[in-house]
Amino acid sequence: MSQGGTRYGRGVAALEKSKRQHLELCLTLHRAVASGGGNSCFSPYSVASALGLVSRAARGKAADELINLLAGSDEELTRQAELLLGASTLREDRGREKPVLAVSNTLWAWDQLPLNDEFQDELAGWPGGRVESAPFVSDPEQARQVINADVAEITRNLIPELLEPGMIAPDAVASLVNALYLKAGWIHPFPEDRTEREDFHSPGGTRRALTMRQSEIFPYAARDGWQVVVLPGAGGTEAVVLLPDGDLAQAEAGLDAAKLARLLQEPHRTQVHLSMPKFDVDVRSPLTERLQELGVSEIFSPDADFTPLTPDPRLFVQDVVHQAVLRVGEQGFEGAAATAVTFRAVSMIIAEPVTVEVNRPFLLLVRHSETGVVYFFSRIVDP
Repeated sequence: MSQGGTRYGRGVAALEKSKRQHLELCLTLHRAVASGGGNSCFSPYSVASALGLVSRAARGKAADELINLLAGSDEELTRQAELLLGASTLREDRGREKPVLAVSNTLWAWDQLPLNDEFQDELAGWPGGRVESAPFVSDPEQARQVINADVAEITRNLIPELLEPGMIAPDAVASLVNALYLKAGWIHPFPEDRTEREDFHSPGGTRRALTMRQSEIFPYAARDGWQVVVLPGAGGTEAVVLLPDGDLAQAEAGLDAAKLARLLQEPHRTQVHLSMPKFDVDVRSPLTERLQELGVSEIFSPDADFTPLTPDPRLFVQDVVHQAVLRVGEQGFEGAAATAVTFRAVSMIIAEPVTVEVNRPFLLLVRHSETGVVYFFSRIVDP
């Protein structure tokens, strides 16, 4: 094989390894957030983006634990970031409604928190990467509202309140937030006049659910105890239905990245008579405890090293929260997700707010701040 062919072969192998690693992360997070057995929904893209950036803001054990969870190695983490970047744009299909994809990766920071240029350069290379100011120390509630308003704008108001009241502590100084919005139509829409209420059998019993129907040629496979149907969407998107032959909980227990990769590669074009329910899910996933259970604990410790982000003060992560919304209907799908990683300052003393009402005679000095030279010294008795 020629040298160029060798390089190409290695490139294909590396890409397949990265895709497999991404599926590993998907399943790891799914098992963590879906442990309750009910509806669940999360965005691997959003979580991987937010935590990937946190890993770039850290060093030492804090970075190592995140890299191990996300990719296994620093080199592979770089390739995972390239995968995310490649998924941040959609193509336009001629003659079809343009899909909508909006992504932001925002570091919201207290205006007195010094930031390293190297991390800001790193952030600028991520989709929608930017630094914004929020009044964390002076007005934590206002900081929460500012961040929520931005997430609501990016997600077309599907996630109006990512951060709930009280989630920004008085000594919080920064929050790294990923927000994602995606809307695309089906290549083959479901006829709305065929949607009817039909039985849906779940562990909690049978209920009547609005069910869509259509007959179309779709990529399909049946193997390893699963049926797979791929519903192509506009712009190079797709929805993959994975239907187990038996109990979902039992089938999930035996699903690993290798099997999932085989299932995703197996479908071939087949005439399919498809019925599936419309659904609308909105799920909040507090990730702090879940990440600790997965071996990511150092970032939550005052010993965490975030000096790549800021030289002073030292920080640690207070909380990681995620929310995802997904709506699937006859014409297509619409989804939004956001992940917020909030930082607190180590040993930062924040006094309770005080009120000063200048409503009686006072002195006012106007001076040069560095030398202390007073330009004006005034007494105000009658303003």
